[in-house]
Amino acid sequence: MSAYYTFSRREPQADGTCIAYYQPTKNAQGAWNEHEQHMAPATGILTHELSQFTPQTDMRIARISLDILGLIPFDDFTITTRCIRPGKTIELIEAVMTSRGRDCIVARAWRLLTQDTSAIAGLEDAEALHHPEELSVWEGIKGWPGKFIESVHLVSETDRRAGKGMVWITNETAMVAGEPTTDLVKLLGMVDTANGVVPRIGMGLSKLEWMFPNTDLQIHMHRSPKGHWLGIEAVQQFGADGIGLTSAVLHDVHGPFGRSEQILTIRPMPK
Repeated sequence: MSAYYTFSRREPQADGTCIAYYQPTKNAQGAWNEHEQHMAPATGILTHELSQFTPQTDMRIARISLDILGLIPFDDFTITTRCIRPGKTIELIEAVMTSRGRDCIVARAWRLLTQDTSAIAGLEDAEALHHPEELSVWEGIKGWPGKFIESVHLVSETDRRAGKGMVWITNETAMVAGEPTTDLVKLLGMVDTANGVVPRIGMGLSKLEWMFPNTDLQIHMHRSPKGHWLGIEAVQQFGADGIGLTSAVLHDVHGPFGRSEQILTIRPMPK
C-alpha cells in the first residue's frame, strides 16, 4: 500500500517530550504550491503523533486546533510532542511540526474524560441524505493540482454548488508506510479538503484570479469517528475585506460526529 509519509525514528526526551522524524512521500504534495505539503495529510500525521503520546484508556481527543505558520516544506521534518496541561479528566497536549529550521504547524489537542452519557445524548446536526456508496463520483476536485488530490476519491450530492454542498471523500493510502492507520487519523487526514470542495470562485489554480488558503484548521468532535469515508457538509463565505471562512459539519457513515472551521486569507493570485 502506498503512503503519505515514511517514519525514521522516535526519540523520547528526558523532559517528557518526544521527537519523531519523518519524510513526506509524493502523495503528500500540496495544491497551492508544488513545493509544499498539503495540510490534509499534515493534519493526519500530527493526529497520529498526538494519538500515540501517553494515551489514556478513559480519555480521547475531542478537539484539535492547528495553526499554519507558513509554507509546509515538501522536505524532511520532525514532530515534537509534549503535554502542556496534564490532568485526570482534562489534558492539553501539543505537537509541533518543524522543517528546514523553523516551525510549520502548531497542533494542540484537548483530551477529555469519557463516560456513559447515552441517557441524555442528543444531536441537532442532521444525518446525511445518502450513504456515499449511493452517490456518483465527483471529479471536480481534480481541478486542483498536487499528488494528494490525486490520491483521494470523492462522491457528491447532486445539489453541491459554489459556496455550499456535501461531498464524501476517502483514500486507499496509509498515513505512515508499514503502519496501520486508525480511523481517527484516516478521517482527520482529509478534513482540510473542506476548503476546496465548494469554492465560491471556481475550481483549479489555472482559472483563478484570487487565492484563498486557510491559515488554520479547527476540528471539534462530540464522538470518535469510524470507518474510511469522511462526509464534508461545507459552507464557504467570503467577507468584503479579504478574509473568509469555510465551515463544515463532519460525518462518517454512522452520522455527524463533529465540525470544522478554517479561516481564509483572500488575496490576488500571484502573476
